[in-house]
Amino acid sequence: MTVRIESENLDPNQLLKKLEVSGSGAVVSFTGLTRGEEDGIKVYSLDFDAWEEQLPKVLEDLAKRSLEEFGVSSVAIAHRVGNVGPEEPIVAIHVASRHRKEAFQACSWLIDSLKSQAPLWKKENREDGAHWKEGLG
Repeated sequence: MTVRIESENLDPNQLLKKLEVSGSGAVVSFTGLTRGEEDGIKVYSLDFDAWEEQLPKVLEDLAKRSLEEFGVSSVAIAHRVGNVGPEEPIVAIHVASRHRKEAFQACSWLIDSLKSQAPLWKKENREDGAHWKEGLG
């Protein structure tokens, strides 16, 4: 299990190298990117503010739960904090398991749970000003 909080650069491919794949038959990955447009309005960047003392613990707890509940063999999660420009990765999740079904289920559950439970707040810096957004959707 690997959990990282990145303040400068999140490289999903580097994170993938941390995933333990021995004995696995499937790897499922999710990478969330900053959109350059929201509701037809240009987005310059996103700012992610976090409760930095708690964020790693929450991500670790989610990773552990996914290992237990879905029977996957390995999980790697990274999330950016700070300023993230268009098309830059915000979050990356990799899940390895013996079978694809469990890997897909765990990966989907992880991103949904992260978005609802992680102590993160997002501000969109847009053409029409800055807007704090509820949730991480």
